[in-house]
Amino acid sequence: MGGILVDRFGKPVAFREGVAAARKVAISSVASQDGKGISLALLGTVADQLQLLASLGYSLQLVLAGDKASCDKASHAILNLLKLKEPVVELPVEHTAEEGALALGAARGFGAQLLVVLGANRGVELEQGRIARVYQPPAAGSAAAAAALPPLVAAAWAAASTSGGVPVLLAGLAEPDVLLRVAAGQDVGTLFDPAAAEAAGGAKAVAAASSARDLAVRARAASRKLQALSSEERSAALLRVADGLLAAQDDILKANAQDVAEATGRISESLLQRLVLKPAKIAQLAEGIRAIAAQEEPLGRMLRKVEVAEGLILDKITAPIGVLLVIFEARPDALPQIASLAIRSGNGLLLKGGKEAAHSNAALHRVIVEALGSDLGPDLISLVTSREEIEGLLALDDVVDLVIPRGSNALVSHIKRNTRIPVLGHADGICHVYVDAAAELPTALRILLDAKTDYPAACNAVEKVLVHKDWVEKGGLQTIREALQKAGVTVHAGDSVKPMLADLPSAPSPRHEYSALAVTIEVVDSMEAAIDHIHKYGSAHTDCIVTTDGERAEAFLRGVDSACVFHNASTRFADGFRFGLGAEVGISTSRIHARGPVGVEGLLTTKWVLRGDGHVVAKDAGVTYKHKPLPAAVAEAEAAGGRGRRHGGGPRCVVM
Repeated sequence: MGGILVDRFGKPVAFREGVAAARKVAISSVASQDGKGISLALLGTVADQLQLLASLGYSLQLVLAGDKASCDKASHAILNLLKLKEPVVELPVEHTAEEGALALGAARGFGAQLLVVLGANRGVELEQGRIARVYQPPAAGSAAAAAALPPLVAAAWAAASTSGGVPVLLAGLAEPDVLLRVAAGQDVGTLFDPAAAEAAGGAKAVAAASSARDLAVRARAASRKLQALSSEERSAALLRVADGLLAAQDDILKANAQDVAEATGRISESLLQRLVLKPAKIAQLAEGIRAIAAQEEPLGRMLRKVEVAEGLILDKITAPIGVLLVIFEARPDALPQIASLAIRSGNGLLLKGGKEAAHSNAALHRVIVEALGSDLGPDLISLVTSREEIEGLLALDDVVDLVIPRGSNALVSHIKRNTRIPVLGHADGICHVYVDAAAELPTALRILLDAKTDYPAACNAVEKVLVHKDWVEKGGLQTIREALQKAGVTVHAGDSVKPMLADLPSAPSPRHEYSALAVTIEVVDSMEAAIDHIHKYGSAHTDCIVTTDGERAEAFLRGVDSACVFHNASTRFADGFRFGLGAEVGISTSRIHARGPVGVEGLLTTKWVLRGDGHVVAKDAGVTYKHKPLPAAVAEAEAAGGRGRRHGGGPRCVVM
């Protein structure tokens, strides 16, 4: 089935969508116990993967190669293991006497759409240990090169390229979850398929075929170099970035003007607003980067110190997450913000901006790389330019540690559906302002107008105004409507308001993000009803109460389960720069390690450091446990370099 790799238009591509589409798969491996095939140690994990795939509807065939005794033993063990699992699945097993054979005949007889050959090698190795994603045969007429091919490689290409051939994937049996990753279309092993080879476009493209993995691997190596630098050296690099932005302002604005000209009329007005850069924005970016450089050292910060036993001291300290993949749409100002946070926190970074900002992103990236220097910059912070590379990167859950999408609901949803890498971010910015019965109306109007008109396209702009019912009789509802309309805001009526203000257009839905000068108004019976409405229709981004009743305000702040909850303050304050983080990599509504605006601390994880003096467990008879927390002063004094503790609240943001 040559040409298995095609995109949604039927055009062959060099990536893995077609592999993921194959549902009839033959799997071949050596059954010997010499370390080159399915050893007894690997039987359990192979059986687990086969059972899971079969239970998901895959039609599978296992072909074992080697001497009859080894094949029988492995076959018997796998089939018995499968009988113990729920649901029980049936798996045909074929044997072949030729050890290392491709098992092509069995695959053809089975009608396989893909033949996966598992062995000791991870695929076809290129220079520096890289693995080719797509195999490219030797150039026509290169008889010497063809003769020098390893037998398995030559056989795999022959099997895939002959008439009626089957695409072949060579992969390492010991790779974690190798069969599951192959089925998911992830970047594992080397694919042999003429259509994929043709799409790869020749020998040069073969080297580029592993570019997604290479970018991530190089970013990790560079991040470790970055971590080895002193805090002062990383701060100095950030100051060079800030200076570089100001020095290159004319070039950046020229590139941005080109993007804006090309995008005008092709993208929505809200996206166009986000695309535009101005001198004031560049100055603000530089200021934020300098603020990040001035922050206390985030790495190696002592979080906990415990005396586990006499002379056995355990520290819990902060550490970088590793390699970040950040995907953002039409927001060139996000690029230097994110890069600066990554530099301060010691993380490697892969950036993919929207095509609308291609010229701006390239100019900004160039400034940052030059500021970091040629030894570090090009590898530490890479700018991904093609959609295909993104699809490849989303499959690299073994070398990319966190994906942070900044963009539309469609973008975030697509990423969450198409990766096993943890995703941090928010899909919607449906922010509410609740005008309580005890609110001062002038204060409410000032907050509402700022929250809607200051930057309507921002994710922290208010999208729905909830008004307590008492304001209907007092005329407050009409006053709010008129003030918003006077400011150019299109006011939409929610279900509760439509009977009262019948001339207003109906809201598109109870859960709608306008990202424009438009808003929905609803009337609620109580603060409790407002909280319920926020939980039902909001996005857990930023929600606010306007009231003079302190007790009611505290109940709202406690009761609303959003990343940011405000009292008498515009939702536009939900921003990393305004929170004093210097910048933000994004705003998270996730319930993992970070919520709200994510700055340097949101890009850190922890590690444990244990220092002993020859201690051994000896079945817990060799140590007397104390688990004694050491005083904060002791932990601070012993922290590397005398770094101070950063104090902060919980994961939610509360602005009073």
